[in-house]
Amino acid sequence: MDFRFGISMLVPPSKQEWQAKCRQAEQAGFDVIGVSDHVGLASAFPSLVAAAEVTERVRLNTYMLNAGFYNPTMLARDVATADQLTGGRIEVGIGSGSLKVEFDMAGLDFGTPGERVAHVRRTAEALKNPHQYPQPTQEGGAAVMVAGWGDRMLAVAAELADVVALTGGPTGGPTPTLSPADVLEERTTYVRKFAGERRIELNAMVPAVVITEDRKAAAQELSHQLFTGLTVDEILELPSAIVGTPRECADQIRAHRERFGFTYFTVFEPFLADFAKVIEHLR
Repeated sequence: MDFRFGISMLVPPSKQEWQAKCRQAEQAGFDVIGVSDHVGLASAFPSLVAAAEVTERVRLNTYMLNAGFYNPTMLARDVATADQLTGGRIEVGIGSGSLKVEFDMAGLDFGTPGERVAHVRRTAEALKNPHQYPQPTQEGGAAVMVAGWGDRMLAVAAELADVVALTGGPTGGPTPTLSPADVLEERTTYVRKFAGERRIELNAMVPAVVITEDRKAAAQELSHQLFTGLTVDEILELPSAIVGTPRECADQIRAHRERFGFTYFTVFEPFLADFAKVIEHLR
């Protein structure tokens, strides 16, 4: 597959500021604009519809919806409506949700891990079979992305999703944990084996982009921040940290496609300008 590059952004209170950011992301060469789903943040679908008003090319996705917040049938209705209003540009990403505090704030039952995975399955099935009115603009409905790491979630993703997003490590604790490259490689192999002949796209979440002439020094700094528990060399092997000159970063992206099968990379808003320099070397 060809590369795709997404950016997950926070939605400010001002519509004008939000739309200006969306135009900037499209002009910077990103293929997908994403909006996350957390209690206290802006709602994803109105934000994506507003983004569609001022962009032409980019796809628009939820990165990620917390499936446990939604009734599957009603969510399928919202996705189909948003797809109509954006001219068929919606992609919907869902995960099981790992922050119990958000469920508590929303007055919802957190449930067991097995119950959360089962709800993701029901949600993905509803999104892949949108028989309710209204009908989405895209034939077959919006593309569905499922995020996960453990066997049960990745099995659901491999069976039902168009895009499988690897979280980079277990997500059950209060803070994300990143696993070394050999574990990540095993996870991507598991997904491809479970998917069989299904054509799926693999997405890598990229929480760190550092443009620098000194990769090892930058990785050392990251080892004290986001990547605790990993050595410098382990950090530099992961798609979670894109580090180096723009050309070196582009070479890393190509290497991650060859080793792990990732063709779709999503960075976060603070790295928009830096990652745009990397995109230039990959087009």
